[in-house]
Amino acid sequence: MMDDEARRTIAAAARMHGLEPAALEAVVAVESGGRVTTEVDGRREPLIRWEGHYFDRLCRDEVRAAARKAGLCAAGAGVVANPPGQAARWSLLRRAAKLDRAAAYESASWGVGQVMGAHWRALGYGSVEAFVEDMRAGLAGQLRGMLAFIADAGLMAALARKDWTGFARGYNGPGFRRNAYARKLREAYEAACAGSGAGEGAALLKRGSRGPAVTRLQQALASQGAALEADGIFGSATVRAVKRFQHANDLAADGIAGPRTLAALKGKRSSVLSCLATALSRLAACFGIARTA
Repeated sequence: MMDDEARRTIAAAARMHGLEPAALEAVVAVESGGRVTTEVDGRREPLIRWEGHYFDRLCRDEVRAAARKAGLCAAGAGVVANPPGQAARWSLLRRAAKLDRAAAYESASWGVGQVMGAHWRALGYGSVEAFVEDMRAGLAGQLRGMLAFIADAGLMAALARKDWTGFARGYNGPGFRRNAYARKLREAYEAACAGSGAGEGAALLKRGSRGPAVTRLQQALASQGAALEADGIFGSATVRAVKRFQHANDLAADGIAGPRTLAALKGKRSSVLSCLATALSRLAACFGIARTA
């Protein structure tokens, strides 16, 4: 599980890129299970995953036969079983690095974003060694690489608006539906919003929620034209009203009133009240002029 320090680091990185902290935390949670480092030989290291088919393609020709014989690589994806434990994965990586260091580093996915080392050049690093050094420097370095990948893949906007399906398609690949990746992201986001100190710290209101917060939400939606009874129960009518508001304001239309939706509603309501106050002020001025005429 992520501790408060990790959440603060994620929040700082998210805000630098105009992202909601809970959204970035959701990706980290799905990719790494909430673990930001692991202990290997007495040192805190980033989580890695070995991809033997990458090493088979990237290693030098003169070492490929030996690497295949040692069970480090194969032409097909998934042929080389990825060890379940991080210590075993690091051991495999080190064995491969003795044969071809650069190719080995490029053939692992690294850190909380599980970014392939092979992307180092596109992410702006001078070498794969520089990329790995950043991954091993701590959570902030892992997030730099992860966010660079998200930007390079053109997924920053999808993450910002919490378009989980669009983000999942680009980040997880063609098998995202089979992996239920979008659903996992949505659930992780909800957990991050609801958790203590997670995301923006705002309430997360959804179908089944009850109480004064739901009443205020319904009143705010009604002020925007929704035909909605403020009964304090988040039912199907409230879901539909939230979705309509989200769609009209370029938000992810998921029917869940999270931090961004609530902030947008608050802004709209403040704007309406301001306009109403201005109108009343002008009306009062007109009456004042009429009385003195």
